[in-house]
Amino acid sequence: MHEPGLGRYYEDFVVGDVYRHPLGRTISEADNTWFSLLTMNTNQNHFNAHFAERAPVGKIIVNSGLTVAIVLGISVIDVSQNAMMNLGWDEIKLTHPVFLGDTLYAESIVLDKRESKSRPYAGIVTCRTRGLNQDGDEVMSWRRAVMVYRRDAPHDKNYFPQAKTGPMTT
Repeated sequence: MHEPGLGRYYEDFVVGDVYRHPLGRTISEADNTWFSLLTMNTNQNHFNAHFAERAPVGKIIVNSGLTVAIVLGISVIDVSQNAMMNLGWDEIKLTHPVFLGDTLYAESIVLDKRESKSRPYAGIVTCRTRGLNQDGDEVMSWRRAVMVYRRDAPHDKNYFPQAKTGPMTT
C-alpha cells in the first residue's frame, strides 16, 4: 500500500501494488446536468426527476460517462500523472448505479509493466481500477494501459517558464 503522492514514474510501479487514490469527489446535480448537456445525452433518466421516478430505480441516475470520467480523473495522481499517453481501456463494467450526492473514490492495482520497444524513455503500465461509492459499493471497474515516462526522461522536466521580470525576491 502506498501513501498518496504526486505521480509515479515507470520505475516506481511494482506488479501487485495497490494505490488508494487520495481524493474523493461528490457528484452534484449541476455536474450531472451539465455533463449530460455537453455530451448531448438526451436520456431523461439523467436530468428529469419526474421521468426518472417512474423508472425501476425511482430517481435520477448519474450519467455513466461522467462517473467514468471522474473515477479516471481520481486515478491520475497515482497512475498517469507522469504519463505521455493513454493506450486504452477495456473490460469496462458498470456494476452499481451512481446517484446525485454520491461520493466517488478509486483504487488501482498494477497488473503488468513492460519497457516500451519504440520509446526508450518510457514504459507501459497496465492497471485495474475500480470506483467505489461512499458506502463501499463498487460502481465500476476497468483495465487501463498507459505509457509512463521513466524517471530520467527529459520530456516532463524544466517546463516552467522563466519570468521575463526575473526571479522572485523578497
